[in-house]
Amino acid sequence: MRRRQLLQAGALVLSLGRAHLAWGASILMVRVWPAPEYSRVTIESDGALSARPHLVPGPPRLAVDIEGIALNPALKELVAKVKPDDPNIAGIRVGQFSPSIVRLVIDLKLPILPQVFTLAPVAAYQHRLVLDLYPVTPVDPLDALIAQGMQQALPPAPTSASAPPQAAASPASADPLGDLIAQKSGPPAASAPNPAPRAGAIPPAGPQMAGATDRLIIIALDAGHGGEDPGAIGPAGTREKDVVLRLAHLLRDRINAAQVNGSAMRAYLTRDGDYFVPLQVRVQKARRVQADLFMSLHADAFFTPDPQGASVFALSHGGASSSAARWMAAKENKADLIGGVNVQSKDAVVQRALLDMSTTAQINDSLKLGGTLLSEISRVGKLHKPRVEQASFAVLKAPDIPSVLVEAAFISNPREETKLNNPEYQTLLADALMRGIQAYFAKNPPLARHRVQS
Repeated sequence: MRRRQLLQAGALVLSLGRAHLAWGASILMVRVWPAPEYSRVTIESDGALSARPHLVPGPPRLAVDIEGIALNPALKELVAKVKPDDPNIAGIRVGQFSPSIVRLVIDLKLPILPQVFTLAPVAAYQHRLVLDLYPVTPVDPLDALIAQGMQQALPPAPTSASAPPQAAASPASADPLGDLIAQKSGPPAASAPNPAPRAGAIPPAGPQMAGATDRLIIIALDAGHGGEDPGAIGPAGTREKDVVLRLAHLLRDRINAAQVNGSAMRAYLTRDGDYFVPLQVRVQKARRVQADLFMSLHADAFFTPDPQGASVFALSHGGASSSAARWMAAKENKADLIGGVNVQSKDAVVQRALLDMSTTAQINDSLKLGGTLLSEISRVGKLHKPRVEQASFAVLKAPDIPSVLVEAAFISNPREETKLNNPEYQTLLADALMRGIQAYFAKNPPLARHRVQS
């Protein structure tokens, strides 16, 4: 009897067939993240997936065979998730290619170089299959900055009675993007290492300093997290990635309308939407546009709701300045794991090596900048620590750009989460950061640009 039952059970298993058995993973969720630099398709499942991509040149499309699964409603949702304004994807088709293979066909708007890789479970995610679609001709951050500046009105010239008449016709006001455009069209002209300050220039704060450079000042604003990485989530559900992007937009508007020491300013955002940018790419972008300052914006979180106040961090050559700073750096450096980075990519490996070259001068300048920012932030809200903390933050490792990471508040504190969502407080905080930036450059004018591109 026992033997007969076992034989009947085995026959039932065989009759069910592969499509009905738990032989493969189940698709849990699909997501599409469009961005100018690349578009990402993520397929999350309860088990590891195996995929074979096939790139077809004309018309451009990418076919991806996912093995060991059956078509389900979650996968079918991919079709409707593609937005008309996606810069790279025209549409997605999905079907059961064979009893054990689902085929995705991604119709492309332009030729792309795909990266297809898998990610192990981390944080709130289970297994992920990631399709990153990079244009064959990559977006140049410098081109993007120039295009942005050409579309916007130039900053108005000073109108106060004390402003000199010639200020409105100064090179910085007449063509603040001229030096960058010249660099795109040819090698930059040699300039003296310590040019004299422009006659009559009146800085908005602090004295005119020797070595001031009458040229466009570029600020790289880095809104933390994004895309697959939501960052910290507050008790009411506020996502860090959304809060810091709004703050970056407010600060960008102020920078683009400002001058310091007679020079116009321009902001460059490492991400200008809800998509993920790897940590080393954020630094690479800042260096590509030859930024004079790098500011990474975040909203802190802790295990308990009690901690509160803003913090500013700089890079550390050695150990962290406190155990809290060490913990914070370790947490922020995990962004690549959550956001999803192809660790096998040759470019990623090279960039990590190139950017691990921090200098003492960069760290000293970052500490000056951080101190100025803390002084201004303290005027609009509480500080978590009254001094600049230091630790080994991956995103602060540009060897030639003063770089700080600003934790605007503790999003894990219910009161501070409410403040972060308050437009009035957002405005006050953006104003404070703007005053800190101007005060820093009033005392530490940038030198003439002659950096090596990377």
